[in-house]
Amino acid sequence: MGPPCVLVVEDDDRIAAPLLRTLEREGYAVERFEEGTPAITRVGAGGVDLLLLDLGLPDMDGLDVCRQVRDGGFHGGIIILTARDGELDRVVGLDTGADDYLAKPFALAELLARTRALLRRSGSAPPPIAPPASSPVDSPFRVDRQARRVWIGGAELPTTSKEFDVLAMMESEPGSVVTRDRLISEVWDEHWFGSTKTLDATIGRLRQKLVDAQAPVEIVNVRGVGFRLEPRR
Repeated sequence: MGPPCVLVVEDDDRIAAPLLRTLEREGYAVERFEEGTPAITRVGAGGVDLLLLDLGLPDMDGLDVCRQVRDGGFHGGIIILTARDGELDRVVGLDTGADDYLAKPFALAELLARTRALLRRSGSAPPPIAPPASSPVDSPFRVDRQARRVWIGGAELPTTSKEFDVLAMMESEPGSVVTRDRLISEVWDEHWFGSTKTLDATIGRLRQKLVDAQAPVEIVNVRGVGFRLEPRR
């Protein structure tokens, strides 16, 4: 298996050039695109593990790139890089399927730390395929931690790396409350200083996916404490 493939989608050479040099020095296979449309095509071709995505692209908004690659089945990591300020942009970006967010200017060391953490948790997810015939029919909701896949009956529930980690943590302790602090610390990392709305956006996407898939479980909010996974009523 070769090194992780990181796709940098950034039109500003002043940002892209040092970023590419740093990533290559760390041993990643790096490709760069200056526009969103060819980047979407490249992601669709497969083999990309992580997307570093600028929002201010010349041909389209980076949020649309994020949305389209997720809709196309991309399960790798996405880190949004943007000069836009404000909580609204942060939450909207994460609602489109991004895993993390860095506002410009950012330190390369911080970006590398988040890149390593995200790749460590995500890996390269295969496209959805039919489950093996031996899948237990008496377990309509199943989390396969080794393969990093979630099954609702005979269908796979597509999740981003962060969504999987959140769901897997709650599934490992069904009925118990998993605190917000623990989720932030273990799913992101103990040095995460971003908004807790990052977690709320991830939980919101997961809830909707479970509803859409008619899953037999639901995520319940325990106000001021955290969340628990319990049978759907």
